[in-house]
Amino acid sequence: MNLNTKHAGKLFILSGPSGAGKGTICKELLAQTDLQLSVSMTTRAPREGEIHGVHYYFVDEEEFLDRISKDGFLEHAEVYGRRYGTPKEPVIQKLEQGIDVILEIDIQGALKVKENYPDGVFIFILPPSMAELRKRLTGRGTETAEAIEMRLGETLKELSFIEKYDYCVVNGELDEAVSRVKSIVIAEHSKVTITAEELVKRYKEEE
Repeated sequence: MNLNTKHAGKLFILSGPSGAGKGTICKELLAQTDLQLSVSMTTRAPREGEIHGVHYYFVDEEEFLDRISKDGFLEHAEVYGRRYGTPKEPVIQKLEQGIDVILEIDIQGALKVKENYPDGVFIFILPPSMAELRKRLTGRGTETAEAIEMRLGETLKELSFIEKYDYCVVNGELDEAVSRVKSIVIAEHSKVTITAEELVKRYKEEE
């Protein structure tokens, strides 16, 4: 399976600090566009309301490591003691069918995807401020105060990777952030990807 083959579909990678709102943006994009989600795999326990095969594929450590040994991931990483990965085959199949795929993953994962698939479109989602990020993380009610401080510290480190991305979207107002990402999708499909020679040849064939 050649990851460097040019595909008709485009791969959009949405990532950013924990609490930036990338998951909410992704949910809106899936509802409003033809983008299809690549479901990630993880060894963490499901949160309330999460469904296996819809939000994540929830597996144990043994199965995850087995897939790594078989080169079954587009990317995989260990984050806060839990493993996350993007199954490779479903993504490539969709791209070959001309379907746009969106990945909502952490920054570690995004950088690994960039190594394997540099043709992807990489979008960095930012919170409007550190104060707002703290508020969002606290509002989740799933993290201890110590864990929140750790995540905030990690965010400051993650900002240094922003230059490796193609686009940056600040998620202050959700509707505006979603609109900006939709504009990026349109812009990417409007890029010139054919040479003048190929274009002339096509037009001559249609005469």
